[in-house]
Amino acid sequence: MEHYYQKEIECASREQILEIQNQKLKEQVQHVWDNVPYYRKKMEKAGVSPSDINSVEDLHKLPFLSKKDLRDAYPYGLCGVPAKDCVRIHSTSGTTGKRVVAFYTQGDIDLWEDCCARAIMAAGGTADDVVQVSYGYGLFTGGAGLHGGSHKVGSLTIPISSGNTERQIMFIRDLSATIICCTPSYAAYLAESMKEMGLKPEDIPLKAGIFGAEAWSEEMRKDIENTLGIKAFDIYGLTELSGPGVAFECCEQNGMHINEDHFIAEIIDPDTEEVLPEGSQGELVFTAIDKKAFPMIRYRTRDICKLSREKCSCGRTFVKMAKPMGRSDDMLIIRGVNVFPSQIETVLLEHGYQANYQIIVGRVNNTDTLDVHVEMTPEMFTDNVMDITKAQNELVAGLKSMLGIKAKVTLVAPKSITRSEGKAVRVIDNRKI
Repeated sequence: MEHYYQKEIECASREQILEIQNQKLKEQVQHVWDNVPYYRKKMEKAGVSPSDINSVEDLHKLPFLSKKDLRDAYPYGLCGVPAKDCVRIHSTSGTTGKRVVAFYTQGDIDLWEDCCARAIMAAGGTADDVVQVSYGYGLFTGGAGLHGGSHKVGSLTIPISSGNTERQIMFIRDLSATIICCTPSYAAYLAESMKEMGLKPEDIPLKAGIFGAEAWSEEMRKDIENTLGIKAFDIYGLTELSGPGVAFECCEQNGMHINEDHFIAEIIDPDTEEVLPEGSQGELVFTAIDKKAFPMIRYRTRDICKLSREKCSCGRTFVKMAKPMGRSDDMLIIRGVNVFPSQIETVLLEHGYQANYQIIVGRVNNTDTLDVHVEMTPEMFTDNVMDITKAQNELVAGLKSMLGIKAKVTLVAPKSITRSEGKAVRVIDNRKI
């Protein structure tokens, strides 16, 4: 039986959804024009004013927002309400180490939690369930979003956060957790750990998992489902738009429904910025139509995917987005964390390495690995093992501080990293996803 959190809107007709979007879009554009000078200047430069925007059909007239805009406007430049009206921030890392900070009013949080509640109920969750939230809490949006959604559903919520696998498994078993929310790689690790303990799927009380924040394959989904005896659901979100719950999978497990009463999705050609017809593959662009504190208009996600309006057997009428096929920029998502080569470069330069480096991303036992090979300069070059180990440890600490995750660093001899046409291949991603 299909569960809905807000059935009337989740199963609304296309006409009803458009009516909601048109009204909210007009109000949001006016709100931004009045309260966000940074975006108002962009609108003026594009020769567009609120009176030009009467419906979704006019969305293409508005200028885009990019990650660069978020960095340039840091910290308060894109805030749509006074700081005293905001109740929380969340944050994601930026390409130069400067973080993107997103603001929330209480109303924004309520709407976000509604979106997450829809995702939990689409995964079969009800007030009778026990939801273990194993996403990180804090600046990361994962923990807070699903935690709030679980409360809205009325489920018993276990705010366990990430890590401490022994305790995770103990609580799943002792408290009979039925739904787990975490990154897919952590779910795979938990599954492997339970298997090693001799637990079979029938010994594990879980029935569903809601996994997001990093790329994962259908093969990985099947492995997790078979080992834990659950149905594994995808969830999509960006801190800039609120967090997880922008889109979510239903029982079909074939693409994620976008919460269209809160977000308008477009697909554009990443090079020409032209809006592409429905069904085309391109870059996903989102407009948050009722988020007041951080009102993103035409935000370029850099995620490459397709949208589909094919009828869904779950009864929901929201457009579906396919699992993103990659990114149109160089950002890597490693263990749920955004990592840019330029961040790694910043740390290397701070430690006096002007030389060549290579980032190698892999996946071992369904967990992402991050190896950084760094050429020593001729002056630094030594074969003293203790000196090399000390220098490597310093870089490991510097990268951990910048990225929030641990990387393995290997110092290599000068000129030992292969150049192609005078340039090194900076990133080698060996993950099969």
